[in-house]
Amino acid sequence: MITWRVGNVVSLGKSWAGAQELDVVDQAGNRVRALAYPMLVGEVAVGSAVALNSSALDRGLGTGGYALVAAVLPKPGSAPARRTDGPGHLVKARYTPTQAMVLGVDEQDSQFHAVLEDADSIDGMPVITADLHSALPAILSGVRLGGDALKVAYVMTDGGALPAWFSRTAAQLRELGWLESIISVGQSYGGDLEAVTVHTGLLAARHVVGADIAIVIQGPGNLGTGTRWGYSGVAVGEAMNAAAVLGGVPVGSLRISSGDLRERHLGISHHSLTALGRVALAPGHIVVPTFDPSDSFFGDFPLTSDSPSWQDIAALVARQGGELAAVAPHHTFVDVAVGAPLHEALSESPVRLSTMGRGYGQDPLAFLAAGVAGQYAASLVAR
Repeated sequence: MITWRVGNVVSLGKSWAGAQELDVVDQAGNRVRALAYPMLVGEVAVGSAVALNSSALDRGLGTGGYALVAAVLPKPGSAPARRTDGPGHLVKARYTPTQAMVLGVDEQDSQFHAVLEDADSIDGMPVITADLHSALPAILSGVRLGGDALKVAYVMTDGGALPAWFSRTAAQLRELGWLESIISVGQSYGGDLEAVTVHTGLLAARHVVGADIAIVIQGPGNLGTGTRWGYSGVAVGEAMNAAAVLGGVPVGSLRISSGDLRERHLGISHHSLTALGRVALAPGHIVVPTFDPSDSFFGDFPLTSDSPSWQDIAALVARQGGELAAVAPHHTFVDVAVGAPLHEALSESPVRLSTMGRGYGQDPLAFLAAGVAGQYAASLVAR
């Protein structure tokens, strides 16, 4: 059951594209950190009365520490505004109290309908798939080593946050020009373009955005139960299949960690082993990072006393990669060496790198693995 709070906005905090932080004092006098999406609920200001969904916050779950503004309440005695016009007939987050109506990139009212009506191929475009949203800036760092003029579209799936506006990372990458467009697909919404499926999102990336590369990743907030199949990253395999059926080149970015000491995630995560080994039935390219622990820049990454050595981690990744290749022989496994240029690019990333609370210094392989996938995809465009 949803936990509701009602209160008044007492201050505004940071804002980015589509999102506004604010502080609310609720009916019990508690000060609550909240997040509003003005394009969904309307503009908020100091003094606004708001209704908050605080269910996840109250239980300490993953909403970034926010209560979420579900409505800006009308002033006493005034009638709420009714909206009967506006573009779009696609309903996202359907049949929830905050369902959103948006203009689909390929629906009849869209200026791009004719372009996409019979579109059936993405013309060999590389499509990078990854499990965690935190891989996005690292993948782009790798892509840009292959040429900063490449156009990249981010296709955001609905396994994590539904509003694209929640991602400060995506907003910063868009502002920097590293992303040409954000396309929200499935039940997610709030991108530059809206699409019904990953397939139509990829078609829009190619034929509307003119992207050279597409990246398919869920929004922030990976969901998992600690079981083989109970995690939202299973969709990585389905994205590989979608890219292949549309005539693209699926490129799998492995989820690898040197900082997560849980057995199922150390080295190549079981998420990647399942999604790429068993769900991705169409042939794709799986990028396996190779590295020499004696390289000087690995001295920047001291390991904790309970961590395996870099030599042991390198051997583990090599062994796991071999096991994945054995169960998924239909894929092409590509070894890409981690080098100093990628390390420098990640070290100087203008967007904060963080995965599960660990930065680049605490979990370098998580970002290096994503970066080499971006490098490899860029090399495919150059061929």
